[in-house]
Amino acid sequence: MRRFIRGFLLFFVGGLFGTAIGFAAGLWFFPYIFPLEPVNHTLTQEETQVSPIAKGAFIHANPNDPIHWGKGSVSVYKNLVFLESDFEVGAGPDYRVLLVPKAGIKSNGDVREVLGKSVDLGQIQAFKGGQRYPIPPNVNLDDYQSVVIWCRQFGALISPATLAKK
Repeated sequence: MRRFIRGFLLFFVGGLFGTAIGFAAGLWFFPYIFPLEPVNHTLTQEETQVSPIAKGAFIHANPNDPIHWGKGSVSVYKNLVFLESDFEVGAGPDYRVLLVPKAGIKSNGDVREVLGKSVDLGQIQAFKGGQRYPIPPNVNLDDYQSVVIWCRQFGALISPATLAKK
């Protein structure tokens, strides 16, 4: 009888452990297996009549990291951050678009030191294509020098874009 109970407990604990690992692996690999559909939002005709306040280009902050990368252009208007149609980032979970009060972002630490002062504009809508993110009305754009794609789940810098005022 002891052998049976011992075997059952071993089987049960192994099943729980295997389920937990499988669930964690599913969360990790989900964005790679089922990536978000590309989007191609555009500016309205009225918005195209107004010049952007600032522009920037996303960079691959760490060329030795093949997972966390980005490229493309970003334009900042009075009440809107617009990721241009050439925008693209590597797939991953829980990506956020942030306005950051620091220029020259190159590492996770650079973002972490100003994370409390940053403005979270929302979850990324797609890994590729033009995207619109409204800026809350109480935000003073003079205080922000970068737009950053940030992985909230792992606290990782995906791609920064330092803004050049126009």
